Amino acid sequence: MGKFIYDGLVKVDFGDRLLAHLQLVIGAKIRRGESFHFTWKDDESIGNGRTTVWIHPRVSVVYTFYGSKAPVINRAWVDALMSTANSPTGLYAVPEPPAHENGKTPEVTRKLHEAH
Repeated sequence: MGKFIYDGLVKVDFGDRLLAHLQLVIGAKIRRGESFHFTWKDDESIGNGRTTVWIHPRVSVVYTFYGSKAPVINRAWVDALMSTANSPTGLYAVPEPPAHENGKTPEVTRKLHEAH
């Protein structure tokens, strides 16, 4: 279980795999100077609500991973998370979609395999 720390004050646990994908999305948005909301569901132990923070380029963001190995990145998941980050509601975790194969969507890849 990794930890996302926002501005030294807000600390929340995410699985290492999700956290690695969030890091790519948040990093890309910050690098471009874009601000956005980031919302997550709170743990049952603190009320089962939700928390939203305003991410902007001047905020301190720390990612602490439990495991020592970086997970394989699923580009389709990065794209799905980026889509939420670019929406009016802002970034939130979505289920991991099937990974793209060879840079193509699973639909395109399946059609290529069926043709051969």
